[in-house]
Amino acid sequence: MTAFGVVALAHVLGEPVDVAEVVEDFTADVDRVLGWGYRTFHRAPDGVGLTDLAVAAAAKALDEAGVDAAEVDLVVLAMSDLAEHLYWDPAAATAARVGATGAEAVLLTQACGGGVAAFDVVAGKFATHPGYRTALIVGANRVAEPYWNRMEINTSVFSDGAAAAVVRRDHGSCRWLTTEIVTDGRYADFMRMEVGGAKDPFTGHGPVAVKPPAQRLAEFFEGDVRRMFEFVATIRARNHDIVRRACARIGVTPDDLARLIHFNDNVAAIAELAKDLGFGPARTNVDLAVAHGHVGCADQLLSLEHHLAAGDLAEGDLVALTSTASGMHWLCTLLAV
Repeated sequence: MTAFGVVALAHVLGEPVDVAEVVEDFTADVDRVLGWGYRTFHRAPDGVGLTDLAVAAAAKALDEAGVDAAEVDLVVLAMSDLAEHLYWDPAAATAARVGATGAEAVLLTQACGGGVAAFDVVAGKFATHPGYRTALIVGANRVAEPYWNRMEINTSVFSDGAAAAVVRRDHGSCRWLTTEIVTDGRYADFMRMEVGGAKDPFTGHGPVAVKPPAQRLAEFFEGDVRRMFEFVATIRARNHDIVRRACARIGVTPDDLARLIHFNDNVAAIAELAKDLGFGPARTNVDLAVAHGHVGCADQLLSLEHHLAAGDLAEGDLVALTSTASGMHWLCTLLAV
């Protein structure tokens, strides 16, 4: 098995915004959004793009690790919204701007699960490239507000930011143990925006945005309530099943986890996942979720950094980084602190 661990973590976030103060600017369904439990989200200034955030987080992580960008063999950029340009490789651009001009660059677009999947990509690249020793993982999110309403697209309040990890072969702390990913492509069309691709290009006429969830559910499942409930039940079941599968792969159980770091979902959803795994929300990242909002695929790295810095984790503790992502994907990476 490929052996590598996390040397350093860092993040950047947009400006903090109080959810209650601005919720009416985003939605008429105020009580529903406030009921999710989020207190704050982060909004990047105009002109700051996804790769700007990615580069800033990556540079901080490299500095924290004491690693020169020229030492990096692999850059993995995960993104959960649109980058600044189409027909463009944000991973290559990020690597170049950081100074890792000799590194291989890989772009992941598994939405909110990209930061979890990135560990598996590093494991595979390290296994097939014995000369690779240092990798840079970056998860970045910058809400494309013309197309995506921060408070109406899902059951989360979305934030702008990025988090990065410097990982190194044979490093002894925060060691990668395994990653499990399950994909169910039957639901691949559920999150898509109907306009803007090659099939139906932008014309400048008519509304262009991802539809609210209730409308997407009704259209995707053709009004079949039974199928809608089956979809919701599938999401819940696979959320905890993927954790059990990852644990079983290394011979442990969810009871052995010191911390479950899920994507920054709402309070009820994280509590539900913890309950399904047999423990309470105190062993999750729920407090960070409501304090920062859902920073796309940066959530897990950001929360891991916080829990390590706060002393919430001790040497040898098992940590699960988990996510659900449009596609649909369910993901779990296990680390040993």
